[in-house]
Amino acid sequence: MSIARTTVYLDPAIYRATKVKAAVTGKAFSTLVSEALVRSLREDEADLAAVRTRRNEPTRPFEAVLRDLKRDGLL
Repeated sequence: MSIARTTVYLDPAIYRATKVKAAVTGKAFSTLVSEALVRSLREDEADLAAVRTRRNEPTRPFEAVLRDLKRDGLL
């Protein structure tokens, strides 16, 4: 697998926390960033898969959901 190089701009606190985690875990900074991106993209794929499988389910108006939440004391 070839690796692409890029520049990423991070909040200084996120940068420092990632540097610390890299030192503690023995992983490279770039590995941690890459792993986080892969996890995020997999979550997106899981969400899209859920939408595909539920596409044909009946829908409920938002007002009905809101009314039921209020009725059940959840809102």
